[in-house]
Amino acid sequence: MPRKTIANFELEYLQIMDETGSVDQELMPKIEKERLKELYKTMLLARTFDTKLLALQRQGRIGTFPQATGQEAAAIGPAACLEKDDWYIPSYREFAGLFLRKMPLSNVILSFSGDERGNKNNSEYKNYPLTFPIGSQLPQATGIAMGMQLEKKKNVVVVYCGDGATSEGDFHESLNFASVTKAPIIFIVQNNQYAISTPIKLQTSSQTFAQKGIAYDIPSIKVDGNDTLAMFAATQEAIQRAKLHQGPTLIEAFTYRICDHTSADDAKRYRSEEELESWKKKDPLTRLKIYLEKENIWTDKDEQQTEKENEETIAKAIEEADALPAVTPEDMFQYMYEDMPDNLKEQLEDCKKFKKNE
Repeated sequence: MPRKTIANFELEYLQIMDETGSVDQELMPKIEKERLKELYKTMLLARTFDTKLLALQRQGRIGTFPQATGQEAAAIGPAACLEKDDWYIPSYREFAGLFLRKMPLSNVILSFSGDERGNKNNSEYKNYPLTFPIGSQLPQATGIAMGMQLEKKKNVVVVYCGDGATSEGDFHESLNFASVTKAPIIFIVQNNQYAISTPIKLQTSSQTFAQKGIAYDIPSIKVDGNDTLAMFAATQEAIQRAKLHQGPTLIEAFTYRICDHTSADDAKRYRSEEELESWKKKDPLTRLKIYLEKENIWTDKDEQQTEKENEETIAKAIEEADALPAVTPEDMFQYMYEDMPDNLKEQLEDCKKFKKNE
């Protein structure tokens, strides 16, 4: 018998706002002007926070810090689509989305200093703490989505990972479970071109990361990750599908990490200055600002006032984090379980005895 085609697949790319701030009005999502201003102000806050936290790291006041400059749109666009009882589950660069969802800045500072108190959700929103192990948040997010489905809740989960996490088993296991169960979850892969120093061509032979969802029968799309409007629109569409019990979606956010991978990295060793400069021209803050100015939504006075407010907000958050009592070795036992198991109780007692005999 002759061979016959049994399936065909295609993948879309979405961009609504280009590098000049020009917008395709036919694709423009419904979003109020004041909401757009709020998104831009939060992105500015995250950008300033990025600079301040790097300074804290250089002073030895926090641990290794992964800057997010250049990736703010991919964090803020999806966060803007969510309701309070939807789950926002970041990796470690999506603190802009946490800020939009009212997570105190001091919590994020504590997280980067290795203080478990930073992981407490002090907001009224369903926010998950920043996740540092690669990909470990993915099965947890899928489990949350499956749980909500069993409880017949009409909410969704948005979970992030980097392109490097797509090489982890956690990624594939999560997509498989989510697809089979039609779980209400949106997977967002932050394709910032490098998994630390490993470029895409050494990470995968796939043309895109989005197409990895097709193998699991998950609707997938590649989106300009520096386009706040496109990230908003793609996530909004995915949420509508999820709430109609049509299952998960995979979104590849095509973006770029302007800074080093972390404060312990030197990106000049593996990428060119020409490449970096070409991506700086696609800065998500610049293009959104241009658009807001064209629409008479934003002025230089707004910019100056917001920058001043952000400086004050961040300074206050640093003071709040510094004002807490110092952590103790005993704290490492306190937050893993609601009811501490016996083996950890024994270790805790040993820790106290060791400390007492010092």
